[in-house]
Amino acid sequence: MDVAKSPRLVLAMVCAVAVSTIYAIQPVLEKAGAELGLAPESLGRLVAAGQIGYFAGLILLVPLGDILDRRRLIIGHLLLTGAGAATTAIAPNGIIAVAGLAIAGLFAVVVQVTVAYVAAISAPHERGRNIGAVTSGVVIGILGVRVLAGLLGDTIGWRAVYVVLAAACAALAVTVRTRLRPDPRSSGGRYPQVLKSMGRSAAKDPLLLGRGVITFFVFASFGTLWSGLALPLGAQPWTFGTTEIGLFGLAGLAGAAGAARAGRWADSGRAQSVTGWSLVLLAASWLLIARTEPTVWLLVIGIVALDFAVQAVHVSSQHLLTAAHPDRAGSVIGAYMAFYSLGSALGAITTTWAYTTWGWQASCLTGAFYALGGLVTWGVTRSVAAARRTAEDSTTPPADSRGVPCSRP
Repeated sequence: MDVAKSPRLVLAMVCAVAVSTIYAIQPVLEKAGAELGLAPESLGRLVAAGQIGYFAGLILLVPLGDILDRRRLIIGHLLLTGAGAATTAIAPNGIIAVAGLAIAGLFAVVVQVTVAYVAAISAPHERGRNIGAVTSGVVIGILGVRVLAGLLGDTIGWRAVYVVLAAACAALAVTVRTRLRPDPRSSGGRYPQVLKSMGRSAAKDPLLLGRGVITFFVFASFGTLWSGLALPLGAQPWTFGTTEIGLFGLAGLAGAAGAARAGRWADSGRAQSVTGWSLVLLAASWLLIARTEPTVWLLVIGIVALDFAVQAVHVSSQHLLTAAHPDRAGSVIGAYMAFYSLGSALGAITTTWAYTTWGWQASCLTGAFYALGGLVTWGVTRSVAAARRTAEDSTTPPADSRGVPCSRP
């Protein structure tokens, strides 16, 4: 079944707005922290709160997509994500702000419900393309909201972006209700069974475990950049305001093109090779990102390369997993994205700590280390998979001319 262009656009917008509630704090981190009474070394908590909430949602909420109508879940999660954004907008102190961000993150897993919905209703030959198109909304949300938050932070105030996001969540919930058809699946599963299945898959499924560890390192590297970039750009010699800092998100929007293109490559059977060279590109991009002086153009090129690489790996992984587990895409994607969330939270915490302790070069070294971790994991998993196939081939009896297995002498 093909996914029409208009519903695909709606689903991409759902992903963009939902994920924006987690990342909108990044370009206004210092202003928000100062107003909420947080110490500089504690700013990472504002970023990590959404990621921690997201992690909890991946474990507890995403598996519901294998049991319930995913369209209804998308509507409900959008409304609750908006409630978390509204709480953040009116927060009087850091504790309430962290709680609001955690609530928004918890229900922003609507992104994964949406990806599973698209995978379930897509024809096999278009699954990668459709996942890539919808996932491009995630990239646009993560990076586009930086521009919006930066602009509003300099003009109206950092809270305004959360007012906008809360309203957008409500509007999209209505749009999904009127424009998308119900999920056609019928499920006999029960919630405890689905949770147990997700836990077993994460521990014993080589593909899921390998891709999960890779994405852990990839998004730790991604989080290192985007959670810490505002700190050096707001300091000497640049002293950029939130508007200028937010505009750097435009450079990262090249990742949206990477997501769409990677989906087509995955459909043609090149997901593994795309992952390999993208991880090499991710590690190399940090050589440019570390150069914030005397010009920012090397930094911009590095950002484009990093985001393209991250999204190419991400879409390739989701394509492989949904193709391997079409009957339980929700729980598999939930388990996979738990690694994503933990990696993003780790990147957010370590980059602010590294920067305040040793400076931007230390943050860049940390991001490059995470990228190399992903590359090593990819190499190891490829070697293990090749060894397993060789072992299986050696134990398979030879076939006669009719294709019937023969007994070994």
